[in-house]
Amino acid sequence: MIAPEPKSVAAVITEWRTNSHADVLLSRILEPEAWGHPKPFGLKLAAVYADQFPENELCRSYCQKYNIPIFPTVKGAIGVGTSEVAVDGVILIGEHGQYASNGLEQTLYPRRRLFEEVVHAFRLFKKRVPVFSDKHLSYDWLFSRWMYDLARHEGIPFMAGSSLPVAWRLPALNIPIGTELTEAMAVGYADLEAYGFHALETLQCITERRRGGETGVLSVRCVTGPRVWEEEKAGLWSKALLDELTPARQAAFRDPGPIRPTPSDALFLVNYRDGLKGAVVMLGSVGSCFAFSGRRRDVKEPDAAVFMLEDHRPYGHFGHLLRAIEQMIVTGHPSYPVERTLLTSGLLSALMQSRHEGGSIIATPHLADLSYQPADWPYAPGPVGTPA
Repeated sequence: MIAPEPKSVAAVITEWRTNSHADVLLSRILEPEAWGHPKPFGLKLAAVYADQFPENELCRSYCQKYNIPIFPTVKGAIGVGTSEVAVDGVILIGEHGQYASNGLEQTLYPRRRLFEEVVHAFRLFKKRVPVFSDKHLSYDWLFSRWMYDLARHEGIPFMAGSSLPVAWRLPALNIPIGTELTEAMAVGYADLEAYGFHALETLQCITERRRGGETGVLSVRCVTGPRVWEEEKAGLWSKALLDELTPARQAAFRDPGPIRPTPSDALFLVNYRDGLKGAVVMLGSVGSCFAFSGRRRDVKEPDAAVFMLEDHRPYGHFGHLLRAIEQMIVTGHPSYPVERTLLTSGLLSALMQSRHEGGSIIATPHLADLSYQPADWPYAPGPVGTPA
């Protein structure tokens, strides 16, 4: 059987250096065997636009090696130097690079600007192809919603998000669509924007599977430091659910150590429209751990699993993310709903505002009717490191 011709993609990126998101996604397309994949991806890199070229950049060397043109404009990359859309899809990676921060300590990555330039090229060339946008849509809710609405208006198949929903789960955790959840908590660590987004996607990829699907969020709140543990004593999140993760942490990490309060701790509280209360605890003592813990109605045993990343090259979870991107570009249909990432982008923006205001409750009427149904896209199978 003859393998189908790979689909061509244009990469629109902020920068490409060792272990950047551009590296762990685009280099996989070019050299799948070097990244541990016995089966190549059904994609070929046709052109690149890079916003920045740091001293340690890899973009020029990779593109020279594989005869891939680098264009000074997004339009040039989409057209591969022609006056038409000359690719089957676009991978937008607006992560890493030297960009300013705002007063909420959010890095102002130009994802909205780059997406606008992609759509401008589509309009000029009178053709639309699928677009994947890495991580959250934007640091700003209005920019995120604008990107989502523009994609819908233009009829662009659009997907975005984190690698956490497709990462390994220890132990295996399958929440059937339609499950009635009574408690839901995610665990994360480190920077509240860059890594807090991953933790929110960890929470959301489970809570969206509850009975009725996602129906929206009424309000959020973020507190930090000792107040995290004061809120636990007040019953706003469950230390018992955190403790349920102990066996999974012990299985996943050689010496996970005890969880204890630290000055860098933070708590995200998410008040869902249908009454579910979600929580994310970002803990300085948890190690490099993302996890989910929750309860189903009338089920005695809790659901508790570490969402496991491969924390060294070849960073295999990005291979599983790339398979989802590949599926969208090959079929023209998103592998899972972009609404998940629209919601997590809005949550994160509001939570950063709450932190800036000292832990105020932020009403989110703009998220209250953000409803969608989940998809059954699989997470990474087998032991950690199993290649996609």
